[in-house]
Amino acid sequence: MSVQDLANDMKARVEGGAFDASIKFDCGDDGVLVIDHQSVSTTDQDVDCTVGVSLEDLEAIVAGDLDPTAAFMQGKLKVEGDMAVAMKLSQLL
Repeated sequence: MSVQDLANDMKARVEGGAFDASIKFDCGDDGVLVIDHQSVSTTDQDVDCTVGVSLEDLEAIVAGDLDPTAAFMQGKLKVEGDMAVAMKLSQLL
């Protein structure tokens, strides 16, 4: 699965939702997935919070196979910026 495929999957969860911040999932060479309020894109931009994660782990998180908190504790996620925004991810995932 590509970052674009994940972005397409996330659009239904985000559009019309209550997420009121911006967050970027930086998957390194595989690209970025940006959620900015109720929009999703794969265009890199400035955000409130950046989460460094492998594409494989991001896929597992979106699928519900990997708990984001467990991933953070295992060092699979690196959070930069507003940690409160990262905590709001439970609204989307």
